[in-house]
Amino acid sequence: MERTVKVIWVVWIMVFGEMVFAERGGLRGCDFPAIYNFGDSNSDTGGRSAAIGEVPPPNGETFFGKPSGRFCDGRLLIDLIAEELNLPYLGAYLDSIGTNFRHGANFATGGSSILPGGYSPFHLDLQISQFIQFKSRTTALYKQLSHDKTFKSNLPRPEEFSKALYTFDIGQNDLAHGFQYTNEAKVRASIPNILHLFSKAVNQLYKEGARFFWVHNTGPIGCLPYSVIYDRSKPGNLDQNGCVEPQNEVAQEFNRQLRYKVSRLRVQLPQAAFTYVDVYSAKYTLISHAKNQGFEDPLKFCCGSYYGYHVDCGKKVTVNGTVYGNACINPSKHISWDGIHYSEAANLIVAKVVLNGSLSEPTNSIAESCHRRKRM
Repeated sequence: MERTVKVIWVVWIMVFGEMVFAERGGLRGCDFPAIYNFGDSNSDTGGRSAAIGEVPPPNGETFFGKPSGRFCDGRLLIDLIAEELNLPYLGAYLDSIGTNFRHGANFATGGSSILPGGYSPFHLDLQISQFIQFKSRTTALYKQLSHDKTFKSNLPRPEEFSKALYTFDIGQNDLAHGFQYTNEAKVRASIPNILHLFSKAVNQLYKEGARFFWVHNTGPIGCLPYSVIYDRSKPGNLDQNGCVEPQNEVAQEFNRQLRYKVSRLRVQLPQAAFTYVDVYSAKYTLISHAKNQGFEDPLKFCCGSYYGYHVDCGKKVTVNGTVYGNACINPSKHISWDGIHYSEAANLIVAKVVLNGSLSEPTNSIAESCHRRKRM
């Protein structure tokens, strides 16, 4: 019953989004000077591409017109956050060529997890270490370059680290890796340790002066097309939308514990402002009402191929005269871009719901997330 009520509420917001929370209740906008992001491929803007191998075309085709280091045809949620805050798109910390860090940096890398030992070496603790080094070295360099205004223009202002917004979108790969190599029970049992490491990361940032945190929960991993394809126990484990229900139940348990962890961090770090964002509900509602939003079957994807021949997005194979791997003609009709990541069209709808604060605790928009109380 509770889930049904929440789904109806999210649908109402999606339909009447322009009217929701039009009045700000007197809270001032926060005017964040920068964003520092930590995460995985859901928010990677070029880290993996710079460090491991280029994310190939047709990724990036819809918005950027070329590969942009993103596992998407266009913009990610982190890009839409930057737009909402009137800031430039975040450059990847690992990208050493022509990157401007004046208004923040992105430490997210495709495949990353909170726990070490997953799909990527760039786990959360390493991302935090990279940030600490970045802050220390750029601060020292900024002070040294007292007369070089041109070079300094690419560096963050030392006094603005405490005024910046710190965003998290990580945890999905901890669950995915666990499902792939262990079992559901072990994944559930690992959640407290995963979130202990998350809390440790937040505390490290707090010691470095971070005060404003925007935390996404994890999405409905059981609704990713590849989760459905590789689930060994279907059809008995599929819900009414065709998603792998046990995987989504674990994701919801992860989110329940994450929400509690954030509430404890509010008490432990009283000078900080935390916003917990229910991305899961936004994405699951979108999938549940895909046709009403103009999308095709949400369990089909645009780029790459599985049915007939498995080809990852960006690759093509010809088998008996049939070419597999071509991207679809209209990515905007698909929720899933490549079987794992969301399309720009889906990201735009999710952003519309989550950035206005309607699925956040407290219910402040991202522009108001420096405030510790909700708007009235």
